[in-house]
Amino acid sequence: MTDRPLAAIILAAGQGTRMKSGKHKVLHPIAGKAMLDHLLDTVDSLNVEQTVVVVGALREQIEQSAADRDVKFAVQFDQLGTGHAVLQAKAELTGFEGNILACFGDVPMVQPETIAAMIAKLESDAGIACVVLAFRPRDTKAYGRVIADENGLISKMVEHKDATAAERGVNLCNSGLLIARSSDIFSLLEKVSNDNVQGEYYLPDMVTVALGEGRSCAVIECAEWEVAGINSRAELAAVEKDWQVRRRVQAMADGVSLIAPETVWFSHDTEIAADVTVEPNVIFGPGVTIASGATIYGHSHIEGATIGPNTNVGPFARMRPGAVMEEGSKIGNFVEMKKATLGKDAKASHLTYLGDAEVGEGANIGAGTITCNYDGYFKYKTVIGKGAFIGSNSALVAPVTIGDGAMVGAGSTLTKDVAAGDLALVRAEQSKKAGWATRFNAVSAKKKAGK
Repeated sequence: MTDRPLAAIILAAGQGTRMKSGKHKVLHPIAGKAMLDHLLDTVDSLNVEQTVVVVGALREQIEQSAADRDVKFAVQFDQLGTGHAVLQAKAELTGFEGNILACFGDVPMVQPETIAAMIAKLESDAGIACVVLAFRPRDTKAYGRVIADENGLISKMVEHKDATAAERGVNLCNSGLLIARSSDIFSLLEKVSNDNVQGEYYLPDMVTVALGEGRSCAVIECAEWEVAGINSRAELAAVEKDWQVRRRVQAMADGVSLIAPETVWFSHDTEIAADVTVEPNVIFGPGVTIASGATIYGHSHIEGATIGPNTNVGPFARMRPGAVMEEGSKIGNFVEMKKATLGKDAKASHLTYLGDAEVGEGANIGAGTITCNYDGYFKYKTVIGKGAFIGSNSALVAPVTIGDGAMVGAGSTLTKDVAAGDLALVRAEQSKKAGWATRFNAVSAKKKAGK
């Protein structure tokens, strides 16, 4: 990397009509994070000095989404092409001296290492006016071609429709991303013509302008997935799928056992340690951390949760934000946790809801137990002590505290605290009517036969 400052211009002014959505295209998520945020995080990792997002349609959504980020906004009121869009950022970068990256909000997967390589190429020769990012796709389709020599110096960039048969045989394709010095990028773009079928000013045409002035332009190559553009729901799904494949491969390389990798879905920020086992059909939402030795059984959905070492989750478990499982604890099938802590070696094996709760070490929560934490207006907390035993089908009406070593009889509805070591029973006395069932069955069978 160079010591020269870096600025980024992110183009996000397009309508995105093919998404058929009321949400701006670049705000649609990949792995639980908006496309735009993927790209902003990438440029931030390169210590970018200034970032300008060029907005247009649905600009308010983008401005609100990035309100807590150190970015500026420029407005492209008329959709006159990508070159025109970059020029709209000129005023916001007045006085900036350094390198300027031009990229696209709907091409969110470009990697920091790739941008660093573009910068290094630009800095390697003062005579290079700009560096273009290109790729070699499996299908060249109608991509523009980059004609370059073995040193990466460009002799021509040509649109597919204008290319000769020989040029179409070249599989090095233009991604649209480029980097140039602040002293060059705007001056070159101001010379770009809109003499084309669309009547637009295209960003790549600045390369043609530079070559026409006898300047050099260079190309850097990257993997196809880094520059996959997203213009439709199908393309969004394809990029998501590709991201998930790479993340699964990385997880397994890091020592995670995925029984059926293709069925596990990660979030952009999932932290999962070695020696974790994940069964099929598990979904990780944002904010999940999983320690070594944990087993996540099938069909579980986890978000905003911290899962400690040697724990068991599921199958068919749901962990919501604020759920914490300490070492050796267990939740089983059809257990839901929300803003609750399950202490060391505690367990809730089945059919339980723990919300706004603190469960002590070694406690046992019986099947069908619920913490009644909400009265329709406010949330209240349940505290269950160390070694406590909660019998099946119990309702703990918060706020309530069950002391260490206390027991709650099955079928109880508790509204008062239980002291340590006590037994609490809230249950009607069982009565018996001898022979009643036999007489009832006989009479009922006779009536039915008579009909």
